[in-house]
Amino acid sequence: MAEVIDEEALRAELAEDRPPHAGPWSQLGAAVVTGLIGVAGVIGSLTLGLGRLTAPGPGLWPFVVSALIAVLSVVLALVGRGGTDTEKFSRSSVLTAIAVLTLVLFAFALPLIGFEIPSLLLTFVWLRFLGRQRWFPSVAISVGTVAGFYVLFVLLLQIPLPRLI
Repeated sequence: MAEVIDEEALRAELAEDRPPHAGPWSQLGAAVVTGLIGVAGVIGSLTLGLGRLTAPGPGLWPFVVSALIAVLSVVLALVGRGGTDTEKFSRSSVLTAIAVLTLVLFAFALPLIGFEIPSLLLTFVWLRFLGRQRWFPSVAISVGTVAGFYVLFVLLLQIPLPRLI
């Protein structure tokens, strides 16, 4: 005989594992921050030059993506405030901020010292410290990932990535 699931009990159990709701102001704050990022991207892409659809310039796709981010931010500001799927800042929020910071550091280090060391460090930090993996798998996966990227992008596809050698 099929087991009957009590939906109320299931909802209550799922709600216990979930962080508290952050409220409408956090939705509005997220919309403002992402909107500013979108506008900054639009301005930056215009300085690169859009070109034409038949001869796109270097700023065309960043412009399209940034404009989409700005438009979706406005939509979030208008309709997202009633949502209940936002979470208050917690330890996992700090981990996300650290992950973004490591990506920014990666972007700055890449043209200076090549892709090998920054990629190795980024992968290792994400696995060992953010993902809480053990030391050996973190080192092995990091080295394997960078080696795989090297073979794929440098040797096979011959993409001119910034490199040590």
